[in-house]
Amino acid sequence: MANTVKNLSQAGVAVWLDDLSRPRLQSGELRQMVDDGLIVGITTNPTIFAKSISAGIGYDEQLRELALRGTAIGETLRLLTAWDVRAACDVLRPVFESSRKRDGRVSIEVDPRISGDAERTVAEARGLWWLVDRPNLFIKIPATRAGLPAITSALADGISVNVTLIFSIERYEAVLDAFMTGLEQRAAKGQELAGIESVASFFVSRVDTEIDRRLSRFVGSNNDAHLDQAARGLHGKAAIANARLAYQVYESTAASERWQVLAVKGGRLQRLLWASTGVKDKAFPATRYVTELVAPDTVNTMPEATLKAASGLNEATPDTIRGAYPEARATIEALAKLSINLFEVAETLEQQGIASFAKSWDELIASIEEQLRNAGAEVTPAGAVKPATGNTDAPPAPAAGAPTQTSQGDCA
Repeated sequence: MANTVKNLSQAGVAVWLDDLSRPRLQSGELRQMVDDGLIVGITTNPTIFAKSISAGIGYDEQLRELALRGTAIGETLRLLTAWDVRAACDVLRPVFESSRKRDGRVSIEVDPRISGDAERTVAEARGLWWLVDRPNLFIKIPATRAGLPAITSALADGISVNVTLIFSIERYEAVLDAFMTGLEQRAAKGQELAGIESVASFFVSRVDTEIDRRLSRFVGSNNDAHLDQAARGLHGKAAIANARLAYQVYESTAASERWQVLAVKGGRLQRLLWASTGVKDKAFPATRYVTELVAPDTVNTMPEATLKAASGLNEATPDTIRGAYPEARATIEALAKLSINLFEVAETLEQQGIASFAKSWDELIASIEEQLRNAGAEVTPAGAVKPATGNTDAPPAPAAGAPTQTSQGDCA
């Protein structure tokens, strides 16, 4: 294991991979990354699956069987993605057990197009929990206002949740409240809290991208040297400051009487997960959102390029959060003086995030429709599928290491 990744682990940072694909599973690459200690968890999202399934590599046999069965588009999408997530859960199961069921987790997201409907979101969360059927699964639910009661209901049902698309301190506080309310409801029913896990995915790089765009209007566009200097001095600082202050909220929650009551009953506090950690501004090091966000009981999920950059380093990883609260607060106050409101920015980014994932979902559906047609099925505009016609030729053998599909449940 590279020293920097090892040091992150020793500092209390769980390193996860923000990517999953069928070839990564079938080639043994994912298992090797786990065996080498590079990662202890995986996150996915609709964009990741759209890229993977659209490439088509490794999905031919399963798509052919689904075409022969006439499986509807929505169900086909879920069977394909759940298959990958279930297989990844199995690869990470040893980590799950050795970490006292804290890590070794794999996330699958609810349909982002229903993020405004709490009841539908909960229904899908329950369905995915049943379909994947692995204890180290996370159901990903967006932290929209409608998503908050869905988060509570899922946790109360005993479903472990990855709360995604959090951009502001205010929304993170609401997520923590939804999390604790879910555990309180479960405890009130006399049900155990042990084994229920949750992470709060706090997005980082997208915050800098949006705020730096707003700061740019002050740079070189007027005769006020003070504004120009202030804007230049704040470039690239907002996201890290925002994330550090979120961790301060985490610490306050951990020390609160409300949480202590739940902890006595076996609850484990929802961890902060740093998401969107790929650096967009090439003026900064690729590991900026890794080394600047080190603190105990956190998760950093990295795209492959960021993970490679981190594993290529050989440096110490001291706590870079808990001593930096005054500086972080000063940064937010300086942004406010320039009329940049982080809550407003967060609202914009949430809407953009939901729209982006919904677009990826639609692209994924279109790709699956095309691949089912190529396999001989007919797809109606409503998403129903007329089965492909079989032939007397034996189907091609599955790729080495690929599980065979024998029933609807087995193909997930």
